[in-house]
Amino acid sequence: MENKKKNNHENVLSFIPTGEYYYKKALKELQRDNYPKAHKYLQRATELSPEDPLIMMQFGIVLMEMQEFEQAMDVLRTAQELDPEETDILFFLSEVHAHMGLFLDARKYAKRYVEADVNGKYAEEAMEIIDFAEQEDWQLLDDEGEAQDSEYFYLQEKARRLMEQGNFTDAISMLEDLVADKPDFWGAHNNLALAYFYIGETEMAKALLHDVLRRNTGNLHALCNLAVFHYYEKNDELDDILELLKKIQPYVFEHRYKLGATFALVGKYKEAYRWLRSLQKRGFDGDPAFYFWLSHAAYHSNHEDVARQAWKQLTAMDPGKEGYEPWQENMTMPHSDALEHDRDYLVEKLDHSHRSERLYGMFLLGKSSHKQEIIAHPKWLKSEQPTIIETFMLGYALGHPFKETVPEERAFLRAMTATEILYEKEGMVTQQGSYAFQMWFMLVDNAFQRNYPFKNPKALAASVDYMVKSSRDQSITKKATAENYGISTATLTKYINEMIEFLPLFES
Repeated sequence: MENKKKNNHENVLSFIPTGEYYYKKALKELQRDNYPKAHKYLQRATELSPEDPLIMMQFGIVLMEMQEFEQAMDVLRTAQELDPEETDILFFLSEVHAHMGLFLDARKYAKRYVEADVNGKYAEEAMEIIDFAEQEDWQLLDDEGEAQDSEYFYLQEKARRLMEQGNFTDAISMLEDLVADKPDFWGAHNNLALAYFYIGETEMAKALLHDVLRRNTGNLHALCNLAVFHYYEKNDELDDILELLKKIQPYVFEHRYKLGATFALVGKYKEAYRWLRSLQKRGFDGDPAFYFWLSHAAYHSNHEDVARQAWKQLTAMDPGKEGYEPWQENMTMPHSDALEHDRDYLVEKLDHSHRSERLYGMFLLGKSSHKQEIIAHPKWLKSEQPTIIETFMLGYALGHPFKETVPEERAFLRAMTATEILYEKEGMVTQQGSYAFQMWFMLVDNAFQRNYPFKNPKALAASVDYMVKSSRDQSITKKATAENYGISTATLTKYINEMIEFLPLFES
């Protein structure tokens, strides 16, 4: 019996898949037009066979099909390094550069392909890229109006991706090297200024932009970035820059886009609509951000049909934007004089040194017409080590789902139900009503840290309402308050006593 087991074990064949194995599986998925699965297999194939240029090239092609152009460029550059003689890689490098609007390099790679393989299977497409790139001179410039340099642009895009990932230290290091090597690379200067602004080095950021404007007078991106900085900091210089921007009449599409988006962000919707709508009429195929700003600009300048059409295009690209339509703000938050719509008040709370005040600010954020602006701001809502309740509160404000089966999340949701009951009494937060919310979030903060379950939201809302009002008006009774909230006086008394335990005065 033992010998039989031994023999069976020796006959077992181990299977170790190779890059070629996953490459073939990917090709089968491509025949079925299943790009996500093909992507998965090719990614694994490149990990197992990192020195195979054809696998790398195929991965780059799939990335292009999935609109991941920057990553596709990285992969195709690697493929060319592995096999500089493979002409097909030249063509796909041409194609990816064309997709990214880098027509100078697209033309360069297309010409190299045709020269190397005049009868190649992609020769006709390569000639089309060459012809298209040479149609307009401005297309051979980047979005700063500068002649493109593939290597510098590549490094700048890599730095920009690092910024998007929150890795500002590496992005700043890379951009500083770029501007040192190429002092007149204004795009790198502008991105470096943005990176400094994101980490709170606002004076350094503004100094960089002023240096760009001193050496490259009228640089549109620098002016727009400076306008945004002044807007967030509420500086008087904003008005002067906006007056200057209103006089600029850009020709390049990217400049019109930058100008329109900047006007939209600072609330100059009429000017924003003019430029963004002009791009759309000329067949500009925008990204999600373009349709976001166009929709806001159109809605706030009384072009609701255009706004709804643009939002429809946005949600087709990014379904996660459902529920953030500009008209939703007016439908669900009609009280423009409420504290939740007071931008300065809201920012003050979000930046408060006391956690309970920050929690209160985040609740208001979920009701505010300034929500999108604040979420997009590089410095607000960027706590280095947020507590669990702060994480929950921000998630609640942004509409993220919670699990009733998790005790902490269940307790938090009950606390928020009580908060909503308080809010519904007036449908807004007034200056007078703010005291109840400030006390409530102080109680919530302390109670949550001590694992309080918040079992009866209605009674909790009633208790904080009574505690605040009775301290100011002796005619307020428990009976009247209990009736107002549909609970018994005994229940109200019970929860008042429980809440008193969480007041700072009674903490041990």
